[in-house]
Amino acid sequence: QVTETRTGPLGCSNYDNLDSVSSVLVQSPENKIQLQGLQVILPEYLQEHFVQAALSYIACNSEGEFICKDNDCWCQCGPKFPECNCPYMDIQAMEENLLRISETWNAYNSEFEESDEFKLFMKRLPMNYFLNTSTVMHLWTMDSNFQRRYEQLENSMKQLFLKAHKTVHKLFGLSKRCHKQPLIRMPRQRSSNYWLNRIQSFLYCNENGLLGSFSEETHTCTCPNDQVACQGFLPCTVGDGSACLSCAPDNRTRCGSCNAGYMLSQGLCKPEVAESTEHYIGFETDLQDLEMKYLLQKTDRRIEVHAIFISNDMRLNSWFDPSWRKRMLLTLKSNKYKSSLVHMILGLSLQICLTKNSTLEPVLAVYVNPFGGSHSESWFMPVNENNFPDWERTKLDLPLQCYNWTLTLGNKWKTFFETVHIYLRSRIKSNGPNGNESIYYEPLEFIDPSRNLGYMKINNIQVFGYSMHFDPEAIRDLILQLDYPYTQGSQDSALLQLLEIRDRVNKLSPPGQRRLDLFSCLLRHRLKLSTSEVVRIQSALQAFNAKLPNTVDYDTTKLCS
Repeated sequence: QVTETRTGPLGCSNYDNLDSVSSVLVQSPENKIQLQGLQVILPEYLQEHFVQAALSYIACNSEGEFICKDNDCWCQCGPKFPECNCPYMDIQAMEENLLRISETWNAYNSEFEESDEFKLFMKRLPMNYFLNTSTVMHLWTMDSNFQRRYEQLENSMKQLFLKAHKTVHKLFGLSKRCHKQPLIRMPRQRSSNYWLNRIQSFLYCNENGLLGSFSEETHTCTCPNDQVACQGFLPCTVGDGSACLSCAPDNRTRCGSCNAGYMLSQGLCKPEVAESTEHYIGFETDLQDLEMKYLLQKTDRRIEVHAIFISNDMRLNSWFDPSWRKRMLLTLKSNKYKSSLVHMILGLSLQICLTKNSTLEPVLAVYVNPFGGSHSESWFMPVNENNFPDWERTKLDLPLQCYNWTLTLGNKWKTFFETVHIYLRSRIKSNGPNGNESIYYEPLEFIDPSRNLGYMKINNIQVFGYSMHFDPEAIRDLILQLDYPYTQGSQDSALLQLLEIRDRVNKLSPPGQRRLDLFSCLLRHRLKLSTSEVVRIQSALQAFNAKLPNTVDYDTTKLCS
């Protein structure tokens, strides 16, 4: 058994690895006086003072008074010994221990950087494009040997950090009543993010024998001693959107190719912007809004689009029986006569006359065919619905009951037109039972033969608007480049141009919850493409549009077959 005899009471020292301890006040080769025995010998009134003095002598080396309070004991130092509570030798030993732990910590990190696994991983990293931390992390996870070596480093660091933490805890305990605090330097833990940045620094800040620190945010290096000599050439960034698709082979700092929707400009990828569509199809007129409004009010012939009047039910300037529905149309026959023009409708005007004392009330329904085709490929004009304009009637100073019926669309509601279908039916206006309201009847419902239904005639019909440039061959050339691009990048340029034309054409769709697919009508009837070709072009545009940045596609309603 191991027994140690010490000066001082139990609890003042460390008793690890001892089986028993004998505590005495005075120890010499000649005599050993036990603490408990001496207390018994002394009178009772001296015992407390004696123990207090003995503990101060033993624990405080007679440099202060030993005090215990709230489960804590310390020496209340005398004026000559202000540092009696500070065990400098023990503190110095702990500081040296902490320093050795830091040195070991640095040695582990250096061994990791010098390991074969680290060097091989660095050697395998691609150099033809810039590696951000996410890319480096992905390559890291793909290298099993490098991963195992890093896990080994992590385990060693955890043990070392635990040892350092215990040492610091003891150091705080010893020095809590010292006037001067000890020097504590804990080794800094290095996470995977540190090593990702360290790898980037080896790649991009390691020129001329100097190793700097790389900043991914600013793409710059901080070199030792504020020098700039450590920074090398940074390769281009490869990725989605405005990043490069690949770096230039002759200069890795510049883009060599770009993603869809971007164009290469001086080594950078910039968003592609469609060129003006005026070369292919026009949309605007030189008239200002106020000028156009004035000309429409005056039904000025300068904005009249001359169309061909066709009707099997009636003729202009001829009286007819309005009891039955009459169908008429105004068409331009552009493919036959005006293949280089498309047309915009701004308004419609009819001059309708009734015989004297006629009780008939004309009712007009208008359908617009944008680019040709059958009547089923026309859309109904929602007159006086959802803020859409209504007919304006102006009585003319003529012997007959003649009115000008004018529908003004203006710039707000203008749209493409090739043919305007007009359906005229009549209703009979009669006074209601109270005499204060009007009731309308269909002519066939009104069976009073004495009532004068009268006759009706239409003197003229005018369509107001303007014609715009249209080059079907140029658009066909764009479509041809979808399959047979002239140069690298010309296919994307053609798609972008067609996309711009599509969106501008469909934007002039009539009001409704969804836009009409006017672009398909243009392809189908003005370019004479087959249905399958139209579907293929629309699919290509939709796929290309999905790749472009910050674009939102929209659903359309089919109009043309």
